[in-house]
Amino acid sequence: MIGRLRGLVAEIGEEEALIDVAGVGYVVRCGSRTLGHLPALGEETVLHVESIWSEAQGLKLYGFLGRDERRAFVVMLAIQGVGPKAALAVLDVLSPAELVGAVAREDKAALGRANGVGPKLALRLITELKDKQLTDGPVAAFHAPAAPPAPSNVGEAVAALLGLGVAEINARRVVEQAALRLGDDATIPALIKAGLQELGR
Repeated sequence: MIGRLRGLVAEIGEEEALIDVAGVGYVVRCGSRTLGHLPALGEETVLHVESIWSEAQGLKLYGFLGRDERRAFVVMLAIQGVGPKAALAVLDVLSPAELVGAVAREDKAALGRANGVGPKLALRLITELKDKQLTDGPVAAFHAPAAPPAPSNVGEAVAALLGLGVAEINARRVVEQAALRLGDDATIPALIKAGLQELGR
């Protein structure tokens, strides 16, 4: 899965940004705080990305300016009743460090400032987050078991094509063929470009 994107800011919307990486545009969902701190259109940015796959919606990318924000997002998603929208809302009003402080103080009011977080959910967040590391430690421990700890360039390129609507069987076929042609040192953008050329896009 995609874990980081470095590219040019192509568009900034109300809930997402379009990041141009070597000619491929990635739609990344972001909180308002992240969107507000992105550089100007056409300038380079680096986003730490959490990739989430579902049968209903396919691959969705969620972007953060810092690793701690992505880590806190992943930890919150493991809590029952907390979806991506609520987790982003919490990070809009509290930085990871502020979230740690609010949890330690059992400050339900601070968490309740987040859009869509009522008293019950605020209490659940405080209870569940007390023993969790939000600003230190590896992210991998909170990922789904199927997620590889160190994705290959081939895997990253396949995920990118999936995000563009290419069927998985076709994405794997063209990327693996490209990897054979280009060799082990092929970069992710090169694999994506070769795969798209093979598909005639």
